[in-house]
Parts: sequence; structure tokens; C-alpha cells
Amino acid sequence: MQSTHRRGFLGRMFGAAAALGLPLAGVREAAAQAPDAWMGEVKGTNRCLFDFPKHLNFAGLLHILNYLNTYQAAYKSAPGTVAAVGTFYGIGPGSSIALGFNDAMWAKYALGEYHGLKDSTGKPYARNPFHRPTKNELHLLMQAMQTPPLPPFADFMPVMGIESLQKMGTKFLMCANALGAWCIELEARGKGKAPEIETELRANLLPGVTIVPAMVIAIEQAQRAGIAYNRQ
Repeated sequence: MQSTHRRGFLGRMFGAAAALGLPLAGVREAAAQAPDAWMGEVKGTNRCLFDFPKHLNFAGLLHILNYLNTYQAAYKSAPGTVAAVGTFYGIGPGSSIALGFNDAMWAKYALGEYHGLKDSTGKPYARNPFHRPTKNELHLLMQAMQTPPLPPFADFMPVMGIESLQKMGTKFLMCANALGAWCIELEARGKGKAPEIETELRANLLPGVTIVPAMVIAIEQAQRAGIAYNRQ
């Protein structure tokens, strides 16, 4: 079964599409029937997509918070007039795709160890620290900035969590093609069989995260819809 899964994924990406001139995106089984419907959730007159295929130890999430807060504080934007989009995709330990899954998946697949992310006691995270961070996650941001500890930044950590940013008007997307590739990687790392891994991961997405067929298309469609682009 896993061999069929790999052949199906890679075939969609590189085989028939190249030979027949068909789209490379390859709509996966559970992709939404209306793949761009998520844009209806991105409200407001000021909208920006923050593209971060790397998790960057909170740096991408910090920039989303900065965008939303600055419009509110400096531009006095009314509630509901500013929105952001964040992207979860890529494969490999530096990728951002794991940010889209709940604590159970981080524990089962040892994603803290996979990413080399340790808590303040020095143990690999057994939960998703990006979902509901506490002040104790400050060291991760400091690692990204390559600075000594900056205690005043600790107060920002809970606010820049995924759940918090969603409440402030952020929509998070995950790439279906990247998810398929990542499951093949996890199989190669001895985490199980790719089809079963993908089924379980899809069932354990964080609330509000939407899987799109291909992030490259989602980014293109967002720009066509007037959503600005910010590469992280």
C-alpha cells in the first residue's frame, strides 16, 4: 500500500503532468472541492500573506503579530479590517509543516526531537510550542534572533501563538503536496507507513488550518485576489 502511495504522489508531481501538459498541483483525495474558498475567511481592506516554509523559531509568527498590532496601534484600524495568512509547508527538520498539528502528533512522532527544538529544561518538546506558547518559549525566539535573552519579549510569546493569531484575524494554510512528501519522509525515518501517517495527521490538524492542493497555487491566487505577499 505504501508503495502505491509513493507512486501516486510522485506520479502526480512529475509523471503524467509533464508528459501531457497537465497541472503539476495534483488535487489530492481530501483537498477541498473549492480549493480557494479559504480566501473568503481573510477579511478586511489590509491583507497580507506571510510565506514561511521554514518554522524559524517563531520569527514568522512574530512578523504576523507585528503586522496586525501595528495596523491597530499606529494606523487605528478598526476590528475586522486587517487580516493575515500564514503558510505551513516544506519537508525536513527546518520546515514549518509540523506547526499545523496538535500536541498528540508532536508527542507520537517526536516532532520536538525531529526539529531539534527543546523546552526550557532542555528536553525535546512533546507538544506543539507554536500553538499556545507561554513565556517559557522565549528562548526559541532568542535563538532565531541570535541574541542574548531579552526578558521584555517574554510577554509577547503567548500572543504570537497560532491560536492567538487566529483570533486576531490570521488564516493558516497547509500544502497537500508538501504533506504527502513529508509523510514519505517520516516513513523513511521509521515513523510508520506513509498512507497511515497521512490519514492520522489529517485527522489531527489544528482547528482552523486549511489544507490547499498546492501552496504555490494558493500564493498565486492570493495575490490575484489582492492579498499582499511577504516572504519570510
